[in-house]
Amino acid sequence: MYSAPSPVFNRPRPRLADRTGAGAQTAALTAERPVRAGGRAVPPPGGARLDLSGARGARLRAALAAVQEICPEFSAVQVLRERGPSLVIAGMTGRRAAVAKCLLDAPAQPARAERARQEIAAYRSFVRHRPPVRVPKLVAADPHSCTLVTEFIPGRPAAGVRHPLSPPSVADERALLGALVRLGQWQPPPGAFDDAVNYPAQLARYHALGLLTDRDIGDLQALLHGLRGLRDPGQELPRQFCHGEALVSSVVLSPTGPVLVGWDAAGWYLPGYDLATLWACLGDAPLARRRISQTAQTSGPAGRDAFLVNLMLILTREIRICEEAVQRAMRAAPGPATAGGMAYGEEQRLLLRRLHDDWALARRAVRAAVGTR
Repeated sequence: MYSAPSPVFNRPRPRLADRTGAGAQTAALTAERPVRAGGRAVPPPGGARLDLSGARGARLRAALAAVQEICPEFSAVQVLRERGPSLVIAGMTGRRAAVAKCLLDAPAQPARAERARQEIAAYRSFVRHRPPVRVPKLVAADPHSCTLVTEFIPGRPAAGVRHPLSPPSVADERALLGALVRLGQWQPPPGAFDDAVNYPAQLARYHALGLLTDRDIGDLQALLHGLRGLRDPGQELPRQFCHGEALVSSVVLSPTGPVLVGWDAAGWYLPGYDLATLWACLGDAPLARRRISQTAQTSGPAGRDAFLVNLMLILTREIRICEEAVQRAMRAAPGPATAGGMAYGEEQRLLLRRLHDDWALARRAVRAAVGTR
């Protein structure tokens, strides 16, 4: 898994066009290069234009009211994304291009509201303690209304979906990998961020759902026990600050280098969590995966074991997400008349097959690692 790409990686797959559906992240929506108008940088065209009529207009007016309450100078230009109760709006704050994210009816969306508040807390922490990677600058935020305004990043999205069929260039992939390594070496002040994953509880949850076998649980617990023992038996697991959603679609490739966006999952993880996330989403880039695996092993067996535990959990999560997407596509396309839906469903099934292959590969690597302890 680490010294050479597996034949699984080289299996040809039908190449379907990338879609900006459920996997699209903020980077795909805020990363286009701005144009100049009267010497001012403004967000580019391409999103849905402002339409204040009807029920949709009422939602937009509510979002703009929440944004302008915390940032009165914000002037909306266009809607970049509207997904359920969440809206992303491009605009201007004075002479500066900005992006506003707003969650409507936050009390009725507790899970989304919590993630929005986590992202706001991360951006506020970055004002006082800058990470060693570039992040959008905070303009204004209100955790009560789950409204966030940040600077608009000029550049291009590294990808528009969670699992792109066309991986980034070698130069872009190496720049992103270097950024994640620098981020993993950063030490935020105590109390600035919380533990993001309770690993024993997450393993127990996946086991109860039938996603992990008894042997899988035993192997992963053995690796976790070894990671504790490398520090001091009975002590806490080693931790590393991570972005938490280090997908290619969470990256803006700006002229000055990669910019990470979408910090709602930032926190403390086992070392290598971001590397494992990047590995999982680069299914069509075996050389990039090899470099990621080699980077994870630079700290020795501990780095390898932590990477493998993270990888198993991430791939299990991605399989669940993909299975739900396939089910939605099948419900939305019951017959041949909806050819577009069928094509999307087929794309998801191909992705699901690849994720299962990756999961089996990770399982073999975990068992090999346990055998060398």
